[in-house]
Amino acid sequence: MNKVLSLLGLAKRAGKVIVGTDAVISKLQVDNLHLIFIAKDSSLATIDKIEKKAFYYNVRIIKSFTSDEISNAIGSNNNKVIGISDPGFAKAMINHTVEVEGE
Repeated sequence: MNKVLSLLGLAKRAGKVIVGTDAVISKLQVDNLHLIFIAKDSSLATIDKIEKKAFYYNVRIIKSFTSDEISNAIGSNNNKVIGISDPGFAKAMINHTVEVEGE
């Protein structure tokens, strides 16, 4: 899973990360997101809200990390929802997540 967090940091430096629930929902509505991270320790209301929007817009979600892990990866504090706007980064993160979960 460390590979996914490393890719998340790279995506942040490349300017391909959207941070925050409202920002992620706004980007979903204009069809610019390819992957969403929701922290495991997010509130149930936040998880439900993002899952419904992601289902509607057919965007994959990863819920394998805590908010501390996500925040450390992108160099900020207390982030619960992160969106990835680049299809290449999203595909690489999904592939690495599937490999680890499949072991």
